[in-house]
Amino acid sequence: MLTPPDGLSQEALVSVLARHWRLSTASVAYRAVGFGSHHWEAADQAGARWFVTADELYKNRICRGESLDIAFERLRRALTAAFDLRNQGCPFVIAPVPADCGEVLVRAGEEVGVALYPFVDGVSFDWGEFSSPAHRRALLEMVIAVHTAPEAARVRAMTDDYAIPHRDELEALLDSGAHGEIPERGPFTRPLARLIAANNRAIESLLARYDELSWQARRRPSRMVLTHGEPHPGNTMLTPDGWRLIDWDTAAFASPERDLWDLDPGDGSVLTAYAAATGVRPLPHLLELFRVRWDLADIAVDVSRFSRSHRGTAEDDESWRTLRSVVERIGA
Repeated sequence: MLTPPDGLSQEALVSVLARHWRLSTASVAYRAVGFGSHHWEAADQAGARWFVTADELYKNRICRGESLDIAFERLRRALTAAFDLRNQGCPFVIAPVPADCGEVLVRAGEEVGVALYPFVDGVSFDWGEFSSPAHRRALLEMVIAVHTAPEAARVRAMTDDYAIPHRDELEALLDSGAHGEIPERGPFTRPLARLIAANNRAIESLLARYDELSWQARRRPSRMVLTHGEPHPGNTMLTPDGWRLIDWDTAAFASPERDLWDLDPGDGSVLTAYAAATGVRPLPHLLELFRVRWDLADIAVDVSRFSRSHRGTAEDDESWRTLRSVVERIGA
C-alpha cells in the first residue's frame, strides 16, 4: 500500500510491538510495497531489523455482515499455517514471529491485525512475469513442497469455502441498474456504477459459471491440500540462502489448482511437472474455477472499496485502473 492506514498511528504501532513482542523500537519507517497489507521496516535497540505488517480487518471480511472477529480469525489461521509449515520442514516459508501470547497475529484496537516478521534481505519481484525459467521452476518446487507437507502443517488451516469476498456488494450493485442506487461516497462511486452497469450481463454470466465450477469442486474433497493462495512472482524473493515464498495471508486447505492456475507458461510444462512430482493431475475445470474467482474477487473487492467513503488517493487511482481493466476484459 502506498500510504499508512488511517486507523493505526506510528506511535500506536510502536506500542503494539513493545506490548506483544517486547520489542524496544529504535526506528520505524513505512514501506510502500505490496497491495493489501500495510508494511513497515523496524529496527530495535540492539540493531536487529524487523518487518511489520498491518491489515485493516474490514477489508478482510467476506461480506458486509461478517464481524471483524471472524475476519481476524481467518487471517490468524492463515498466518498460523505458514508458521506450522516452517516448523514442519519448509525453510523457504517466511512466517510470522509469535508474540508473547504464542499467537502470530494480534489486534491493534478492534480494526487492525498486526504481525511481526524477521527482516529478509534479498531480491524482490513484481506481480506478473517471471524473471527467468529458473524462477518459475523454483516457485513450482515451493508449491509442491507446500502441497505435500506433513499433515501437521495443515491441521490449523481453514478450509476454502469457495466464497468470493464482497460478492454481496457486487451483486447489490448489479441489481441496482444503470444509475447505481448507492450513495455518493467519493470520486469513483458514479464511474463505478456506470462501469458495472455497462458490463452487467458479462459479470452475471461469469458469476453463474463460477457457481457451476465451485459445485464441481466440492465433489472432490479428497484432492484438497494446503495451499498458499497467491503464488505469483511478486510473492517470491531470491535471498543469499535461496528462494523464499512470502505473504501467506490467504493460505488455506483447498484444491491444488488454487496454486496452479497461473503458474503454467501455456505449454503445459508446469502442470506436467506437478503431476509427475505429486501423482495428482491438475484438472482443467478446476484451473478455470480459480482463474475465474481471481477476476471476480478483483472486481468485488474494488466494488466494496468504492462503495465506501474514499478520497481519491494514489491507492484509489491504482485500484480504479485495475478494476476498469478487469471489467472491460470480461465485457469484451
